[in-house]
Amino acid sequence: MSKHLITPDQQQCVWLVDASIYVFRAWFVRGDTPYDLNHKPINAVRGFLRFVYQLLSEQQPQRLAFAFDTHLQTSARKTLYSAYKANRSAAPEELKYQFQLCRAFISALGLTESASQHHEADDLIGSWAKQQRSAERQIIILSGDKDLAQLVQQTDLWWDFGRRKPLTDGGIKTHFGVWPQQIADQLALAGDKADNIPGVPGIGMATAAKLLKRFGDIDQLLANIPLIGSMQVRGAKRLQQLITEHQDTIRLARQLTQINCQINDLPDDLRRQPKQTEKLAQLCEQLQLSEAQYKQWLAL
Repeated sequence: MSKHLITPDQQQCVWLVDASIYVFRAWFVRGDTPYDLNHKPINAVRGFLRFVYQLLSEQQPQRLAFAFDTHLQTSARKTLYSAYKANRSAAPEELKYQFQLCRAFISALGLTESASQHHEADDLIGSWAKQQRSAERQIIILSGDKDLAQLVQQTDLWWDFGRRKPLTDGGIKTHFGVWPQQIADQLALAGDKADNIPGVPGIGMATAAKLLKRFGDIDQLLANIPLIGSMQVRGAKRLQQLITEHQDTIRLARQLTQINCQINDLPDDLRRQPKQTEKLAQLCEQLQLSEAQYKQWLAL
């Protein structure tokens, strides 16, 4: 579980959860589909709640917030680049229904959750990280999305909870080949197929990492294009030509890959609040959870 990476004082930890990824993971798991009292499928809800229960029971976080994606078609990045995430189908109504149940359950537990019509979950998490960061606090970002690794500073952690151990800034450097502050630039150079973000043709993550090791960031790379051809890498002259030809693409891509940490209308008290027991009981009944399961949630 790598608990030694997390400060012993849970009061000084701030847990920021990329909630949508854990809903989607549960949604795509094959197996028997459970239904709620309205006879609507709740496979994603059940899977998401298993993740939440494991997190709360094992780690006992005292300050945490869940960020959800809801309106990708009206996001700021979609306005900037119309093809952004155009490779993704719209969420079916039954999944939208389950997202609402997930958010309602989090609220009933007395936990902070938020979504935005114009900003993505990444931007909410980035803004919360900036808002909550202090010398005494450790920011722990729970996500499987490498984009969010760019937020990690000093004692922060990026943790694909349930799949791999938490990564420090050094762990991110080892895993992705660049430091956290270079992640957005790496993705801008290589592109991101998952989000339909264009990159430079022929440049992958490893080559992007080599360029950033030499130049530090995209600004320095674009300011020193003539030096690319003298790098001790295969096809250096071809790399120089590619960067020269795709400067506008690189600049656009970085606007898409860089997380916006300037959202101001977010809750600032992320401490756990008393549970809404009546609402929690109603949701457990709707989800056809047992009395014993309801009591387990109350005991957290």
